[in-house]
Amino acid sequence: MIQGIFYARFFPQEGTKIVAQSPPGCIVPVTTPSPNTAPPLSHTPSNLNASITSSSTTPATSSTTPALKPPLFDFSVLSEYIIPRKPFRNRYITVTDPDNKYLVLGFPVSIPDPRYDRNEFIFNFGLVVDHDVDQVPYEKVVRRLAITFAEMEKQSGYLSQDQNKGQGECAWGERRDKNGDESFFSTRRPIESLLEIIKEDLNNYGECMIPVDDANTINMKLFPYHPNPPEVKGWHVPVAKMKFADIVDPTWDLTLQKVIAHIDGVSDVRRIAYQADVSLELTRLALRHLLYYDTILLLDMFFFSACYAPRPGIHDFIANVDGMVDECANYVCVGALRSNTNDNNNNNKPSNPGSSTTTLNNSNLGSFSTTPRSSHHHLSTSPSNLSPETHSHHPTSPSHNPSSLTTERGHRLPNYLLIKLMTTFAPSKTVMEWLKMHMDAGIDVLRYVDVRRLVQFGVIKGCLYRVHKHVVSKQYLASLATGQSRRLTEREAAARGTGGRDPLQKYADGCHCFDQIITEMDLTDAEVMERLKGFKGAPAGDLTVLYR
Repeated sequence: MIQGIFYARFFPQEGTKIVAQSPPGCIVPVTTPSPNTAPPLSHTPSNLNASITSSSTTPATSSTTPALKPPLFDFSVLSEYIIPRKPFRNRYITVTDPDNKYLVLGFPVSIPDPRYDRNEFIFNFGLVVDHDVDQVPYEKVVRRLAITFAEMEKQSGYLSQDQNKGQGECAWGERRDKNGDESFFSTRRPIESLLEIIKEDLNNYGECMIPVDDANTINMKLFPYHPNPPEVKGWHVPVAKMKFADIVDPTWDLTLQKVIAHIDGVSDVRRIAYQADVSLELTRLALRHLLYYDTILLLDMFFFSACYAPRPGIHDFIANVDGMVDECANYVCVGALRSNTNDNNNNNKPSNPGSSTTTLNNSNLGSFSTTPRSSHHHLSTSPSNLSPETHSHHPTSPSHNPSSLTTERGHRLPNYLLIKLMTTFAPSKTVMEWLKMHMDAGIDVLRYVDVRRLVQFGVIKGCLYRVHKHVVSKQYLASLATGQSRRLTEREAAARGTGGRDPLQKYADGCHCFDQIITEMDLTDAEVMERLKGFKGAPAGDLTVLYR
């Protein structure tokens, strides 16, 4: 958000002065007339369009009252950077105030011409933003202001004429007729009002279109800056951060439409490419396009043989910051969902404790939405909004009978159990071992919790991280170090084939995780371990599996 905008000039006698600023007093203090001060005698256009300067003078018979709001920073300290020395002119500069609260963004412009005093006209249009605000979108605004007003000054003396018009002459004298007609000045918009409109429009709407005079208009727009997205690998799992079904338009790219239809938070990139009947490269390109606009996020594939470990963010989960545990319960608890689904049937017939309703329905695990219920069209960039749509029957709804209310409340795990489940992940413990530990302790996890969602929630929130497995062959690493072998690119490996070597050997350099091996070789984790036990490319005991 723009905190202030200003127009500064270098005067041959006074030095650097603030000519106009918005809001008033944001850069230099301004004085306002006292209530007892008599109104001015005349309201000529030159008086109405007079610029605000840091050294404004008042008649001896008038009194002034200082402005209430103090400036954002000490102008006297930064004045030499607002109009800097010659090597820093005509280029984009940023300055931090001494208190490290604000950034001053400017583009000092120098226009050499014999018609000006000292044969040079120097000015700067600058913005003041908070120190922690991304300044990249505002850089183009500052550059556009400098270029636009520099061209207007070169064409018509738009900026320099303010200095002399009050003395009955203009730097561009041909603009004024012999009778002293000031219609030219009355048709142009004052710089103060321009700055105010620019600031308000950019803050409120992110764009502005302002007519300056009969021949010039200022058009600017703030474009959000998106960094280049990371590479999308075949073993990544894309998770939607918005509901694509509500925004996809038939005019969208056909490949993108086919890929979006198979993003369910479970399928990896290669499976999506296969299901959408799209090449892997085009699928990765389409997902990278979505990643660029922050509409999806990439996670690792979920396996019960995988290991997860707590991150420092687990402290926020334990403290239930911003209701994180309650949000987790709504996301991962499946007992109440299943109870609601079969509510009508359970009202007519007794439930069977041994029925299949207590088992995990795999078909329902992939059908969840990562879009907040309140806004399906709002693009959320915060993982905290990645909560599923809750069931239609609220546990406290009066339409429920007492028996179903008790059942549904019983299926919602208390917070301390959810915290216990989240904090007991360990680097040396697989999800299956973690699950068996809690089942042996009497907690029927599969009855109440969708384990995949619990792990996914922890990863998205920064509470957990995936511990990857890598295989290392000492003999293969030695051959790479001595130059006897080298890593082949994907194209070279496809052209040469295996060449009599074990296809797993190229993954034995410690740089390839098991997810990549599983995806590219179409094997399960157990099959990869069996293949490694019978690995022929190295002697016995040469291979080591690292967890990191």
